Formats: sequence, C-alpha cells, structure tokens
Amino acid sequence: RRVADAVLPDATLTGLYQVHGNRCMIVDESTDFAARPEADAHVTRTPGILLGILTADCVPVLFADREAGVVGAAHAGWKGALAGVTDATLDAMESLGARRSNIAAAIGPCIGRASYEVDDGFVQRFIGDDPANERFFAAGKPGHAMFDIAAYVAARLAAAGVSRIAIGGQDTYADADGCFSYRRAGHKGENAYGRQLSVIGLAGG
Repeated sequence: RRVADAVLPDATLTGLYQVHGNRCMIVDESTDFAARPEADAHVTRTPGILLGILTADCVPVLFADREAGVVGAAHAGWKGALAGVTDATLDAMESLGARRSNIAAAIGPCIGRASYEVDDGFVQRFIGDDPANERFFAAGKPGHAMFDIAAYVAARLAAAGVSRIAIGGQDTYADADGCFSYRRAGHKGENAYGRQLSVIGLAGG
C-alpha cells in the first residue's frame, strides 16, 4: 500500500505467481487481481493499474511507451531471460498499440557480475543458444565464470528493437543495506529473505 501511495495513489496493485518462464499477461479492468496467474510479465494500457514485479537477485524490467500509453513489467531470472520473457513483453505491448521504437526500458536492482558465479554448464547453456553470449561471462575460478545478467537482458532488449535502455547498476548481493538477495541469504545461512518490488502504471483515467 505504501508503494502504491508513493507511486500512483489509489491505484490497484497487481501481482503474479512468478515461475521463471516467459509468459506475459495483458491486464485490464476485467482482470481478477486476486488470482495471481502464473506468469513473469504483464502489460496494460488501463490507467489506475500498477503493475508489480518481485525480485531478489533476478532482473526487474519496466517498460513504457508514453505516446501510446502502454506500460509493462517483467521478471527476468536467467531462465526467463533466456526463454525470451522480455520479447514476450514487447509483443504484448505492441498488441495494445505500442511501438518498439517508442518503448523505453529500465533495468532495476539485480545481482551484479562480480557476485554472480556460475558453472561451466550454465555458460554452455547460453553459448549453445547463441555463441555471441560468451561476451556476458568473465573468467572465474576453475570451472566457473561470472555472469553479467543485466547486460544480457539489455542486449536482448536492444536486439528486439528497444533503443532506450537504462541500467541502474545496483548489485543486490553486494548491497546488503539496501537490497534483499536470495543468493546472499543462502550463502550466509539466513532463514529468510525479502523481495524488491518494482512497479509501473499509468495515471489519469
């Protein structure tokens, strides 16, 4: 409620049951806001709806075509990012009248490359999808690499035709005072962790 009041007072805040996939929902007045459908992105052109995405190391991506009055929000963990959740979001926005050339995207707090160690099998999964993905991995300890997931998501957006992309650069793992991190909580043996909530909506009506 505090988030909604700070961003878009009196808006209806929506949520999803996020499953690390690539499904994108279209949200409007007819949506059952209590249902929390299984999806990892949603879009709307309806004023008074605030699209919410929860993350705790994964990449939150917010989209807006101000001219068309269409917004979107996506949860891009590595599985969803590789499966094309951002592409599905752009497709859904276009179905509501948005144009890719007018869409701006913002990448919020997520785990940074210096904190995201993965094994060689993980690396090969991405390189197998596209050999050019090797550029998103830096050398790590033997059998491992460091993955820049924010850069990967930004490259997917650019390849899909989005020309205005902002990356906040905040590392959820390293910023223990400002962010929740699933990986950090696991490494420290903490029993619980929280989430970041990223939101976007349309004012007016």
